[in-house]
Amino acid sequence: MKKSLFLNEIQQMKHNLLLIGILLIYIGCKETSNKTFNERKTNVAADWQSLSLKNSLDGWHIFQNESDTKSGWTVEDGVFTFDSANAKGEGNKSLLTDEVYNSFEIMFEWKLSAKSNSGFMWGVSEDEKYEHPYLTGPEIQIIDAEVYRGDPQHQRNTVGALYDMSAPSEIASNPAGSWNKYHIIVNHKNNEAVIVLNEIEINRFPLSGPDWDAMIRDSKFNDIPSFGKHKEGHLSLQDHPGVISYKNIKIRRL
Repeated sequence: MKKSLFLNEIQQMKHNLLLIGILLIYIGCKETSNKTFNERKTNVAADWQSLSLKNSLDGWHIFQNESDTKSGWTVEDGVFTFDSANAKGEGNKSLLTDEVYNSFEIMFEWKLSAKSNSGFMWGVSEDEKYEHPYLTGPEIQIIDAEVYRGDPQHQRNTVGALYDMSAPSEIASNPAGSWNKYHIIVNHKNNEAVIVLNEIEINRFPLSGPDWDAMIRDSKFNDIPSFGKHKEGHLSLQDHPGVISYKNIKIRRL
């Protein structure tokens, strides 16, 4: 009888040790999983670079402004603003990044005055033989939606369009005078661009190949041989009549 009780106690101890071992393995795996997740979040956050300083345009310059005679852009509390009424100097006054980019993901907020428009471009060459950024860089349209509201002939020119090439699936912008947010992915590795406006995906298109070539042929860029040819180039915020503001600009390379 004593021997039987002793064996039962041994079995119970083994069972308890087994449970403790399983529990320790579970806790260890959970801690490792949380650590990996937290490290991944930290690494993702570290990949993003701010492109809008609080009171400086450092990292940006006006297109082909070697003589420093062009103006129109100001910055205050991290908000970049172009006011065409205050712009001086000859030639295009779009704002360009100092650095060049290939595949990237960018997020920024924008706000414009009624009837105004602007645009975000990538793959822009600053070679002096090009008079304007749009001669090389494709553009995601930024415009007061009221300009083309109800106009089926110009949906490739409205807010969220790949300008004159691909219309947005819907109009997702807020009214003029309100802030909007773009999340744009240009990935040449996957041959795809994605446009998200105010958390709604509104456009998706290839960046090269037969479908891209067909979009160009059907646009005003068909007779511009330099258009869309630079996978690596400057990013640009376009000048245009009116008042346009940008803030919280951040980017990461892909």
